[in-house]
Amino acid sequence: MLAKRIIPCLDVDRGRVVKGTRFLDLVDAGDPVEVAARYEAEGADELVFLDITASHEGRGIMLDVVRRVSEAVFMPFTVGGGIRTLDDAARLVQAGAEKVSINSAAVRTPELVTAVADRLGSCATVVNIDPKRVVRDGREVWEVFVNGGRVPTGLEAVPWAREVERLGAGEIVLTCMDRDGTRAGYDLEITGAVSRAVGIPVVASGGAGAADHLADAVEHGGADAVLAAGIFHFGQCTIREVKDLFARRGIPVRPAR
Repeated sequence: MLAKRIIPCLDVDRGRVVKGTRFLDLVDAGDPVEVAARYEAEGADELVFLDITASHEGRGIMLDVVRRVSEAVFMPFTVGGGIRTLDDAARLVQAGAEKVSINSAAVRTPELVTAVADRLGSCATVVNIDPKRVVRDGREVWEVFVNGGRVPTGLEAVPWAREVERLGAGEIVLTCMDRDGTRAGYDLEITGAVSRAVGIPVVASGGAGAADHLADAVEHGGADAVLAAGIFHFGQCTIREVKDLFARRGIPVRPAR
């Protein structure tokens, strides 16, 4: 079995790392370069950088911040937020990103996923999916939202996950909006449903509050990797503590530094 990846996430707003609850009430968590360098030293397997207001504000991602972060770390580095064209994605790779993550534009122009995969490779093409539980026609569904969780799309998460795999995505980051920032644990139901529906890696995101939650997402949610922000940013848990727990529970993981 492949080693499971531990991935800190830098949600960046106007050049600062922030963390909120259900995509709202943002709290400053530091300078992205300093935070990234700390996670590099702690032995994180990868890093995700999301410019969380770029799509909502209709602007491009902050390439200067991406360059500075890429210069500070050697681990694989995924960047998302504000990607609307193939050129946007290519510029991010030129600035130092190993992978690019598409969310809002994937919904609006699905052919962009294929174009990015054709140019950069499926392994470099990530699609973020942000679902929220809603009641539609008398039944509860996981509806996909875009623009930083502000805009409903009418799409359901599991069929959309299958579609982005068909379009060429090589990985999905699944952020459950209902759990984001709550520290109540990942939504294992939606994580498991998407993981079973696709053949590409699924990264669980949204809700981590303890090391056990990350292990549960792998063991009970079928996730190939786990992404967390607040528990790492504010010191509730370290990369080493998570990796030590994974090892004790028999989950394959790369050793911490």
